[in-house]
Amino acid sequence: MALSKATFLITALRLAGKLPLRGAQLIGRFLGMVGWLFKTESRKTTSTNLEICFPEYTEEQRQRMARSSLRHTGQTMMEIPLMWEWPVEKCLGLIREIDGEELLAEAKQGGRGLLLLAPHLGNWELTGLYFSSRYRMAALYSPPHIKEFEDYMIRVRGRMGSELVRGDRRGLARLISLLREGEVAGILPDQSPRGKGNAYAPFFGMEVRTMTLVSKLLQKSGAKPVVTYAQRLKDGQGFRLVIRECEPGIADPDPVVATTALNKSIENVVREVPEQYQWEYKRFRHRPTGLPHPYKPGRVCK
Repeated sequence: MALSKATFLITALRLAGKLPLRGAQLIGRFLGMVGWLFKTESRKTTSTNLEICFPEYTEEQRQRMARSSLRHTGQTMMEIPLMWEWPVEKCLGLIREIDGEELLAEAKQGGRGLLLLAPHLGNWELTGLYFSSRYRMAALYSPPHIKEFEDYMIRVRGRMGSELVRGDRRGLARLISLLREGEVAGILPDQSPRGKGNAYAPFFGMEVRTMTLVSKLLQKSGAKPVVTYAQRLKDGQGFRLVIRECEPGIADPDPVVATTALNKSIENVVREVPEQYQWEYKRFRHRPTGLPHPYKPGRVCK
C-alpha cells in the first residue's frame, strides 16, 4: 500500500513538473482561492495567525492579506514539482536578482562556514537549489512517513550534490563538521520544535516554543548566520533571492536571548513580504503552560 501511494505521489509530481511557471502559478492561485471560498482549516488558521501578528491592521486589511497568502501558498505547492523535476539550470534561470550577495562574500573571505536560515517564505526549494549549486552544502530535513517517497525527495533535492541529513545526533554532527570546514548548512528555522532543544521567545509579540539548535550550531562552529528567501515576482516573472543579516545575539549562550534574536530575524524578513509567508502553519500552538490556546478557543496550552 505504501509503495502504491508513493508511486502515485511521484507520478503526480512528475506530471505537474511538465508545467510552465505561469501555468503552475495560475493553478496554485486557483487552489488558494478554493481554500478561501470553502472556509477551510487553512483559511481559519491563516486568519487567526494574522490577527495575532498584525493587530494594527483593520479586519479588511487582514482578510485581504489572508486571501493573498492562500493564493501564494497554492503557488508554492505548484512550484515544488517544477523545482524537483526541471533541470537545475532552468530553475536557477528563474532568479532575476540577488539582494545581499555581499554577505556571502564576507563569510567566505573570512573562511567561516555559512548557516542558512530559510523560513517558509516565498519559494524555499529554489533557495536550496541556488546555494547547493554554489557551495558544498548539507540541509536538515524531516523524513516523510513513506520510505519510497523519501528516496525520491533525497534524489531530487540532492541533484547538485546537497546532502540531506536527519535531525539526529549523526546528522547534527555532520552539519557542525561542514560548518567548521567553511562550508554551508541549511535549516528551516520557523517550525515548532519537539523534545528538549527549545526555549520560549516572542514571535510577532507572542511567546512561542522556538528551536535552540541554531544557537548551538553557531556556538560549536563559529559560522556566520544569514536569513534567506526567494521572493516571488508578479506575473510569472521569476524570483528575487534575498539574503539578510541576522539580529545580534543569535549565537548567545543564553537560550532565551538566542531564540529571541532568531525569531526577530525571521520576523524581519516576513514583514518584507508578509503575503508570501506560510500562515496556515500553526506556529503558535506551543506556548507556555496555562496560556490561552490560539487555535482552540476556551482551552489553554499544556
